[in-house]
Amino acid sequence: MARTQVSLSEVHRTVSVPKGASIFKRMFAFLGPAYLISVGYMDPGNWATDLEGGARFGYTLLWVLLMSNAAAVLLQTLSARLGIVSGRDLAQSCRDNYPRPVAIGLWVLTEIAIAACDLAEVLGTAIGLNLLFGIPLIWAVVITGIDTMLFLAIQNLGMRKFEAFILSLITVIGVCFLFEMFLAKPDWGQVAGGFVPHLPPGALYIAIGIIGATVMPHNLYLHSALVQTRAYDPSSAGKRQACKYNLIDSAIALNAAFFVNAAILILAASTFFRNGIVVNELQQAHALLAPLLGTGLASVAFAVALLAAGQASTLTGTLAGQIVMEGFLHFKIRPFLRRLLTRLIAIVPAVITISMAGDAATYDLLILSQVVLSLQLPFAIIPLVHFTSDKATMGEFANKLWVRILAWLVATIIVLLNVRLVIDAVTRWVESAANPILLYAIVLPIVSAIALLLLYVTVKPFLRRFPERDLRPAWQKLRHFILAGGDTLHLDPPHFKRIGVSVAFSDDDHKVLSHAFSLARHHDATLCLFHVVEGVGGIVFGEEAFDHEAREDAEYLDTLARALGTRGVETETALGYGSVPKEIVRLALEHKVDLLVMGGHGHRGMSDMLFGSTINPVRHELEIPIIIVR
Repeated sequence: MARTQVSLSEVHRTVSVPKGASIFKRMFAFLGPAYLISVGYMDPGNWATDLEGGARFGYTLLWVLLMSNAAAVLLQTLSARLGIVSGRDLAQSCRDNYPRPVAIGLWVLTEIAIAACDLAEVLGTAIGLNLLFGIPLIWAVVITGIDTMLFLAIQNLGMRKFEAFILSLITVIGVCFLFEMFLAKPDWGQVAGGFVPHLPPGALYIAIGIIGATVMPHNLYLHSALVQTRAYDPSSAGKRQACKYNLIDSAIALNAAFFVNAAILILAASTFFRNGIVVNELQQAHALLAPLLGTGLASVAFAVALLAAGQASTLTGTLAGQIVMEGFLHFKIRPFLRRLLTRLIAIVPAVITISMAGDAATYDLLILSQVVLSLQLPFAIIPLVHFTSDKATMGEFANKLWVRILAWLVATIIVLLNVRLVIDAVTRWVESAANPILLYAIVLPIVSAIALLLLYVTVKPFLRRFPERDLRPAWQKLRHFILAGGDTLHLDPPHFKRIGVSVAFSDDDHKVLSHAFSLARHHDATLCLFHVVEGVGGIVFGEEAFDHEAREDAEYLDTLARALGTRGVETETALGYGSVPKEIVRLALEHKVDLLVMGGHGHRGMSDMLFGSTINPVRHELEIPIIIVR
């Protein structure tokens, strides 16, 4: 299990912030994280709720979008401030401050929300492929699994290029909807009236779906990590500057997302509601746009924007999943595996739903995914408000009174709406259930457990404030230590007593043994030579298969041990059988080595999948230093 002390360690503080440059250059260095966040606010799930709201209720739910966007700007600003000031993302802060069972509960709920979000992205991308290229929807869903490779390729380009790619997709979406709005010719007087708060009968479910689609819980975790990709000055002045520029970044990016969402709702209202058409699937909206707006380009623009939205939100959703898993569990897996696992969780229900209920069921599934997101929101918002209001964590950057009042008002509104939604949903289920008692027995314990968890994370900090602890990243603590102690840096050099060496019986052994021998002489340590027998006998029978190959390997290890012994280094030998990574880990633990030296083949990516990877599985399981010799 790999340990990490910082969010997104691969890109942590990799974007430089120029010192002494003009205000525009400094601001440009900070622009980016909020654009990655904004794509989550215009994903295919938003499309479903916005189209439904506009087609059924005209312009009357525009105020819900505006309120949701204002809440999003506030909450994303708090999330960015938490990451900048404390050096911890929201998931890490939850793990730091809540008991482990509570943190695990919050992690499970967040993973459910990420899976629901990915479900919307799968369906949106698949529908976009279906509309543009005529691919059957069920096969388009399966094809979406390939974007795991797209994510890997783009992420390896670096953070700034990754942000530029996402921004290009956002630009495509924006241009498509500018074109749609030009064709739709909405009634701007009625559009203005839609910003007056009013909730028509039957609109609560869609309104909550809009809130869940707009203020997305996993974005709060993601933003608190992305802001740490900037190498800002860790002083109070530097943090204040970083907070200011990230506020500008959030305001610009999220208002652009609001434009897209409002454009979708206005398009639905001016095209479908005006003509008395109820839209219950994205494919229907696509088909009707051409005859209603008088050009086939309207349908093409709609499909292109939908495909771009699905891909953009897919990429950022993967980052959110990585942050949540590392932050809550202190556990890190390869991004490829994380993406594949999340995508499979989304693909399976989508394939089952389409197979059993047909293509039309995808629309209801999209809206349901957004309601699930809304139900998870309080479990992200309430800890965020607590942490950013805590002076022990935030110091001079703790929320002011008016910010706390606004934040708690937003949290209260969302909680009350969700309570109303749960009561209505459970009531409908009971009325339509053949066996209400069985339904109560299943649903009530789950609802009660979730309610108790929400009550705990809400009330506990008021009863006992979070403990004062130094949550700064290690690099900030070290910098403070150096500045406080002058130019002298006192270090404790490590001393190794037992050094493990993985011998592969290849041309690289000479380099590996040379490094290990030098370390053993310097530390007066014992060398432990490890080799894993990979033959059929070793794989099938393990230690019981001491065949000709194993005997030759053992004799070669003994020869190496004797040769090293004549050079004054005490040496031990051990054989493993079967899986190379698992056996190296087992031998290292059994022989209690405190340093491991291995050879590296130098290939990665597709080559690892073809030839196998040894180094990554070993370093994820061992907590000792590992030296890779190439």
